[in-house]
Amino acid sequence: MKYIVVLGDGMADYPVEALGGRTPLQAARKPVLDGLAQRGTVGLVQTVPEGMAPGSDTANLAVFGYDPRIYYNGRSPFEAASMGIELKEGDVAFRCNLVTLSADEPFAEKVMLDHSAGQITSAEAWELIALVNETLGGPGISFYPGISYRHLMVWQGAAKDWQLTPPHDILGQKVGPYLPGGQQGAVLQEMMKKSAEVLLEHQVNARRRSTGLEAASAIWLWGHGQRAQLPGFAAKYGLQGAVIAEVDLIKGLGRCAGLELLEVSGLTGDNSTNFSGMVKAALTALREGADFIFLHLEAPDEYGHRQETENKIRAIELIDEQVLRVLKEELDARKEMYRLLVLPDHATPLSLRTHTDDPVPFVIYQSGRELDSGVAGFDEFSARESKLFIHEGHRLMDLFLGTCALREMKE
Repeated sequence: MKYIVVLGDGMADYPVEALGGRTPLQAARKPVLDGLAQRGTVGLVQTVPEGMAPGSDTANLAVFGYDPRIYYNGRSPFEAASMGIELKEGDVAFRCNLVTLSADEPFAEKVMLDHSAGQITSAEAWELIALVNETLGGPGISFYPGISYRHLMVWQGAAKDWQLTPPHDILGQKVGPYLPGGQQGAVLQEMMKKSAEVLLEHQVNARRRSTGLEAASAIWLWGHGQRAQLPGFAAKYGLQGAVIAEVDLIKGLGRCAGLELLEVSGLTGDNSTNFSGMVKAALTALREGADFIFLHLEAPDEYGHRQETENKIRAIELIDEQVLRVLKEELDARKEMYRLLVLPDHATPLSLRTHTDDPVPFVIYQSGRELDSGVAGFDEFSARESKLFIHEGHRLMDLFLGTCALREMKE
């Protein structure tokens, strides 16, 4: 049996007035996903434990099969693992976004316009992070370039007590109330203010402004944590597998779980990403002996944050057309025995522009064992009608891999 997880980040949503009260999942044309739902096991799963922040870190950790209440130690350590940065005892990692802020002064009066600096390219971002490291780094503090707007800072000997806010949670708001707090919060605040000064006239930003693109006007530090440690996925489930993802967070989760990271060119995290390359890599890995593939697709989440309704719908449709259809047709042609798990990690409602901890829909489909689920398609409300609700998100992997029975989930 081959096992494939296809995760559309932030795919779940709330009803949208402009869509006639439908969610993007309901509005999208997705015949393959709807067909899987009609012939599979459909339900809702609580991926974010009560009382924990609804981030991609906690939610994906649960989807991988690890209880976030036990294994979560911050977001950035997973990103560090993906980037090959070995965190030592006493190191604290911070996610470092390049963001676009308004021109208001003083700094606290600036408004968070874009958490991604207009989806800045990695090549441009590397130039800016090099300057940030040169001017703000120093003994015990280093900045590391990542992908697009997503970067990392590591501080040896930093305090452990922080109050930090993800930039995508405060879009359209003044940043003052959300500046870093905690024992050394003033240090991070000063770094962020200084970054706005040194990045202002950089040639990368000058070029972007001249072509109508948003400038990366500052860094924003958040998502702190210390070295991550997870039990190996192979030891836990007896399967060898791989991760294909567009973002360091998911790659790092996979690496910490001992899964292979498959690199694919042209991954952008939006609707221009190389969907076909990701599917090809997955199918090749399965042919060459992998038992398990975790395929993470970022685009729906990005468009939820950006409040781009049509692009979010199109992201769902592309996942259906270019990922699920191709996977299913090829695996069926090979006469493989396989299971597919399709779900979001969390909701990213267009109306809120940030994550929520609402339960999300999932479908498990098994080749050669088609069911009559009684639902017409895959969306938030059809899943609710199924009456199957998994309260602890990390147990979904047990159900998917067959290490526990469906009746146990209902008890």
